Amino acid sequence: MTDHLSYLVLGLGNGAVYAAIGLALVMTFKSSGVVNFATGAVALYTAYTYVLLRTGELMVPIPGLPKSIHLGGPLGVVPAMAIALVIAAVLGVLCYALIFRPMRNASVVAKAVASIGLMIVLQAVIAQRVGTQIPLVEPIFPMKTIPIGDSVAPTDRMWLAGCVVGLAIVTTLAFRYTRFGVATEAAAESEKGAYLTGLSPDKIAFSNWALSSVLAGLGGILIAPLVSLNPVAYTMFIVPALAATLVGNFSSIWLTVIAGIAIGALQSEATNLQNTFDWLPKTGLSEAIPLILILGFLVVKGRPLPDRGAVVRQALGRAPRPERIVLPALVSIALAVIALMLTTGSYRAAVITSIIFAVVALSQVVVTGYAGQVSLAQLTLAGVGAYSLSVLNTHLGIPFPFAPIIAAVVATVLGVVVGLPALRVRGLPLTVVTLALAVFLEAFWFRNPSLNGGVTGAPIDTPRFLGIDLGIGAGENYPRLAFGVLCLIVLVLVGLGVAWLRRSTLGTDMLAVRANERSAAATGIDVSRTKLAAFGIGAFIAGLGGSLLGYQQTLATAESFTVFLGISLFAVMYIAGITSITGGILAGLMAPGGLLYIVLDRAADIGEYYTLISGILLIVSVMANPDGIASRLPHIPWPALPALRRRAVDEVSVAAGSATSGSSAPAIDRTDPVLAVDGVGVRYGAVVAAEDVSFEVYPGEIVGLIGPNGAGKTTIIDAVTGFAPSTGAVTLGGHDISTLRPHVRSRHGLGRSFQDVELYDDLSVAENVTVGASRSRSDVPVERRVTQVLQMVGLDEMADAEVATLSQGRRQLVSVARVLAASPKVALLDEPAAGLDSSESQWLGERLRMARDAGTSILMVDHDMDLVLSICDRVVVLDLGKVIATGTPEQIRTEDAVIRAYLGMPGGAVDAEHEAIPELHTATQTTSTQEVLS
Repeated sequence: MTDHLSYLVLGLGNGAVYAAIGLALVMTFKSSGVVNFATGAVALYTAYTYVLLRTGELMVPIPGLPKSIHLGGPLGVVPAMAIALVIAAVLGVLCYALIFRPMRNASVVAKAVASIGLMIVLQAVIAQRVGTQIPLVEPIFPMKTIPIGDSVAPTDRMWLAGCVVGLAIVTTLAFRYTRFGVATEAAAESEKGAYLTGLSPDKIAFSNWALSSVLAGLGGILIAPLVSLNPVAYTMFIVPALAATLVGNFSSIWLTVIAGIAIGALQSEATNLQNTFDWLPKTGLSEAIPLILILGFLVVKGRPLPDRGAVVRQALGRAPRPERIVLPALVSIALAVIALMLTTGSYRAAVITSIIFAVVALSQVVVTGYAGQVSLAQLTLAGVGAYSLSVLNTHLGIPFPFAPIIAAVVATVLGVVVGLPALRVRGLPLTVVTLALAVFLEAFWFRNPSLNGGVTGAPIDTPRFLGIDLGIGAGENYPRLAFGVLCLIVLVLVGLGVAWLRRSTLGTDMLAVRANERSAAATGIDVSRTKLAAFGIGAFIAGLGGSLLGYQQTLATAESFTVFLGISLFAVMYIAGITSITGGILAGLMAPGGLLYIVLDRAADIGEYYTLISGILLIVSVMANPDGIASRLPHIPWPALPALRRRAVDEVSVAAGSATSGSSAPAIDRTDPVLAVDGVGVRYGAVVAAEDVSFEVYPGEIVGLIGPNGAGKTTIIDAVTGFAPSTGAVTLGGHDISTLRPHVRSRHGLGRSFQDVELYDDLSVAENVTVGASRSRSDVPVERRVTQVLQMVGLDEMADAEVATLSQGRRQLVSVARVLAASPKVALLDEPAAGLDSSESQWLGERLRMARDAGTSILMVDHDMDLVLSICDRVVVLDLGKVIATGTPEQIRTEDAVIRAYLGMPGGAVDAEHEAIPELHTATQTTSTQEVLS
């Protein structure tokens, strides 16, 4: 028992550093909304600065200048620490001023990716300036021990933990009782409110960035005598620190500090346990602690779909739809074959490396570029493929090509496991999960001699097919052309597969999920299944790439699949263009060891600066060019093949002819309601948002749902469509759908639009409507259905425009078109006329009547009473979450309860005949459809 206590005390040192870095993360997030992945690198930079100052040297971080300046003699602990912390503060201020202040309006994910670039830059600077030599650091705290039963524990860990706890106390008091702390909290709550009260959010952010860097740097200095200075280990301190910060919800200082210290103590005890019990794995157990904590916390806190107003929007750039694939593919294959045939030695090896990394990069295109899930584990999944390949062909005797395919399937299984947290979390927390999993797998498998990992690596046999040697060769034959052709074949197949995926319904679903999960579910997309499909497909591709890397090196080694190398490769992918196939190919050319790397290193000797340049370019890309270099390449107007051109023209002609042909309205049975809402109620804690709401919508009917602001109209639509937990019953077409998930309700014929539009901004108008049409109840082909609906709402000439470029009114029309394209039984439209003027609104009303005549009943919420009262057959009025009136528009205009709800006075006190409530009366002047369209 005493051994366990002594190991827990030993872990207080690392735990204190995790707490200090977590404390710095809280401060930067509160002041600027940045989750700074570079905080561990800041601690590392400060620690190295302190160590060099103790030897009388000042590190110069600028490449090309002397690596350090001699100060004449060693400095003592206090002056060295003071100077190092001042440098840390300056570093924090510069980071905010140059990177994060210009990005203050960017998404949290974009800021986090920029901080990953900063982490790469700082680590590269340290590696280039200091090298890999581990310096010795003199103790700061007294080197004493205290007895714990039969064991002893060092007191320096306790001193370190005590210092961090003291910093937490001071920080807490400062945030709670000083004007600066109150101002920081105010700016975190509302930046506009801070400006209105005379506060400067910029000054507050500058101060917090300086203080957070000092805190991280102090943690790095204090831990330096206890843990050897190692650039990778210090940088990866960010993983347990992020776990602690997530427990504190990026706001609670004390929860963060306690969690950080506890993680360190538990990691130390895990090390003790794996050395005590033979049945436990010899490595990876301590890395599992933050992973388990992160997963447990996010599963409890996460939700399958974001709440209203909590949609995660990510600026990852537009994912272009590949068109005319055949000719570009043939030209690219020809160029690659020529490059393989004309090169030898290291240049041919670089070409092969570029091809292999292009395969891995395409896995990132699927997961991040298409599905919007920022994963830092793709190279780790490639490592899973390589290590699995070693087991399959070396130990089990499974030959090529079955072994790499099965290895890719193994990676797929782990990829789906990586994606499981995405079912309940999204955005930045998911990125943290993938990073923690990558750290765990590297330690647990790749560096574990108990499995097939370890220092010596895992051997991989040469691939042979029908007696033909496809291996990379050795000696003078290295690298063999046959292996290069094999890699090229895999790349071509993967590239064509990814192109097909982008053009398929599944690819469109992925982009819809990336853009807006709530809206995707409302159109019938199974968000969870789509995410898992993206992770599974991406992992399969990464597993194929890892198998090729294994064949190339004839050995699977941990150094080829390290976490930091994976992060660096992610940077290259983002720079090249993480959302397109062209970007994936470019990423292969730009990857470390690839063709561009070799050419630049031979021509300009910049190999040691390559990682540094990659980090800088990643920051610039996030700030100025999220589409990547691929988007800046000149567009080549590839001609379409004659057969394809004729087929495209024929399809358009058929679609246009069908769109212009009229159809008679079907006979409608009005005896039973198509939608019945019975006693629906919604509560948020003690707040009653809706109570005992009941109404019906019959076939061929347009029903208005109106009421004052805050009456609960959108809440009822959320409840009916499954986006809000509710009581009561919802019946669609005679079937109870009350317990079904939103996407299942949509597939049963319940369509909806959203109050704040919630379109897929990365897609074109036609692609937005295609998402709805792909699950249409209509027998009309999808392309023809899209053309018909776009013509009906007057957007056919803007089919190829990005919806992000449209006016608010046209965006509303796209939203309505997407709902109607699915031919739902009932369409629930939430403020479809918002942003439209009176004539446009009237024109929209005529289109809604056309949809009604085509068989779609409509429940409509809108504040445009001219529209509601002129096209609705019945109107339901809500006030304070309850139904107060139901009837025809004529009855609603004079209903006493309605007048009281809108004006707060009895109906008898109002001269209804003289339109005392103008919004309950239609306009007397009308405008024809022809005038609207002219």
